Amino acid sequence: MILASMIKTIDSISTWSGKLVAWLVIPNVLALVYEVIARYILKSPTIWSYEVTYFLYGTHFLLGAAYTLSIKAHIRIDVLHMHLPPRGKAIADILGYLFLFFPVMLVLIYAGTEFTIQSWEMGEKSGLSPWRPYLFPYKAVLPVSFFFLFLQGVAEFIRNFTILFKGNE
Repeated sequence: MILASMIKTIDSISTWSGKLVAWLVIPNVLALVYEVIARYILKSPTIWSYEVTYFLYGTHFLLGAAYTLSIKAHIRIDVLHMHLPPRGKAIADILGYLFLFFPVMLVLIYAGTEFTIQSWEMGEKSGLSPWRPYLFPYKAVLPVSFFFLFLQGVAEFIRNFTILFKGNE
């Protein structure tokens, strides 16, 4: 009962973050269209469009990862996995989460946090354009997104244990 509630809460966080971050596509496309018009029609390229689209796309991609995992839309090599019974799939997934997913996520959360703190402390700015925005807000997306992905991994891990012991979710 508690685990089911926990899974439901994590799934709702992933769904909420995925749906929220999906809206970043609109300003990203608008910035790209504006840049194309400014560059090729008005012959006056912008200094900010590249960085805005770069930041928005990266944020969209990273923060959407947990939602993608929750709907099982990540790319998977199913050559062996698809031939396994549900409990065999659960065992393979549990081992994958234990030995690959969780250790990598923990390292990425730690490294992303250190990366963000270092950027903030030094007042790091982008060198890609004269606009020179601060980079720490963009870099903060790394540990946040990996934390959300880690949480969704916990939900998937628990789901696989349920399948292993009950035979279904």
